[in-house]
Amino acid sequence: MSNAVRPTLVIGNKNYSSWSLRPWLLLKHHAVEFDEVRLPLDTPEFYTRIGNYSPTARVPVMHVDKLVVWDSLAILEYTNERWLDGAGWPRDRDVRAHARAVSAEMHSGFQTLRTQCPMDCVKRSTAPVSVEVMRDIERIGAIWRDCRARHAAAGAFLFGDFSIADAMYAPVALRIVSYAIPIGPVERGYVDTLLALPAMREWLADAEAEQRAARRDSR
Repeated sequence: MSNAVRPTLVIGNKNYSSWSLRPWLLLKHHAVEFDEVRLPLDTPEFYTRIGNYSPTARVPVMHVDKLVVWDSLAILEYTNERWLDGAGWPRDRDVRAHARAVSAEMHSGFQTLRTQCPMDCVKRSTAPVSVEVMRDIERIGAIWRDCRARHAAAGAFLFGDFSIADAMYAPVALRIVSYAIPIGPVERGYVDTLLALPAMREWLADAEAEQRAARRDSR
């Protein structure tokens, strides 16, 4: 298949779907043109339509011609190979292995943070988070500080340039803001860097628009 083929990315609500954000952010950051299908989570529309797109009945899922790719990390890897010429990961082999390790840890871990602080882009809570959530945040903070200490000279992201690792941790940055989770200065600088991304600003604007529409519809 030609690289000119335009993919379709099926996602959930931008306010809530952290897994959808990850591949969407990578595609947008690298100006890969794609069609977006947004299915509102936990609605009759979602359950009616999701079977047309996803073998797992989950989002995100990417369609490219007859190919179907599900799971965020698989979509990120395919995007990197298909459209980015490898720019989604650091070029150095050992640095790339480190980036993959921290991305895999995010992919499979931090269940307490996910469960107790679900992504809600417009939410603003000042209630203290649990000790268990803070344990997850402390581990994430350690990852971020280590990456920034190693690669600060190469750029503002975890491994210098924006990478799949940053896409994987982007929803954590949004949770930190939404739940007013205390973090150190290095972590705060990294969160600010992620929030300043044009693609992230676009996602947040869309999330806010979703919520305004939902409030109108509920009246």
